[in-house]
Amino acid sequence: MAAARNFFALPLEDKMTVYIGHSRNHRGYVPEGEEVFAAGTKDRKEAFDLSLDLLADDPDYRAGNPLLGPNPWPPIVGFRDQVMAYYHAVFAVGRALMRGFALALGEAPDFFDPYLKKPPSQLRLIHYPFNPDAGNAMGIGAHTDYECLTLLHSTARGLEVLNSAGQWVEAPPIPGALLINIGDMLEIWTNGEFAATSHRVRPVAEDRFSFPLFFSVDYHTRVAPLARFVTPERPARAGLIAGEHLFAQTALSFRYQKARLARGEIKLPEKYVALSSFGQEARQTRGPGD
Repeated sequence: MAAARNFFALPLEDKMTVYIGHSRNHRGYVPEGEEVFAAGTKDRKEAFDLSLDLLADDPDYRAGNPLLGPNPWPPIVGFRDQVMAYYHAVFAVGRALMRGFALALGEAPDFFDPYLKKPPSQLRLIHYPFNPDAGNAMGIGAHTDYECLTLLHSTARGLEVLNSAGQWVEAPPIPGALLINIGDMLEIWTNGEFAATSHRVRPVAEDRFSFPLFFSVDYHTRVAPLARFVTPERPARAGLIAGEHLFAQTALSFRYQKARLARGEIKLPEKYVALSSFGQEARQTRGPGD
């Protein structure tokens, strides 16, 4: 919390020295308006994105992997140590939760272990600044998270989730607890039995900090419906490659990535899904068996 407050209190020009657009593996400072979801609305937030901090000579990074590699760090004493200590602690909780989810899926508890060698699981430090003139501008627009699950710590109310009745309901923070969201990959593995959590952050009434860790599996993991969740009434949904899904979703929602696409510097995977293809919003549009 102290590290986040110190970073976001810096002048914008100082934060922009670690701008995410300077990175080739999607790490760094995300200024307000950089990220745009399917609805096209401008979010009222800023963030610092990081992941597993690999060395610059990591073979995947050297080979051009768009999500693996080193993190850029602002010149704040203790920032890196504080943030990475939190990253590793919460990642350990996520690993334990994945063993529980494996049991819930009817698998052995170590089912996911082979896919957790070097995952591009991202931690975001997010600051939603209070702005009395923001009006109805959402803190963050409706979306699902792209990974298996999300472990969230936040400091204030504002998060809302969409339930199966199509109603937005509040999910307030509970002191001493993490809030867990299901992401796109568990929806695919269960062939829609588990729905990714559609969520948003309404206009904030006070400064709000939020620290989600998006727990993913390894980049090249093939994610496809497990046989026990496939029936004649619910045929198997298309599978995907975990890292390609993450990369495609970021390329479609970040301005700097869309600019790189337009210039031909990067390209989308051969197969990818559009934004907002998962969760209750998508389910209520197309029906649970589609």
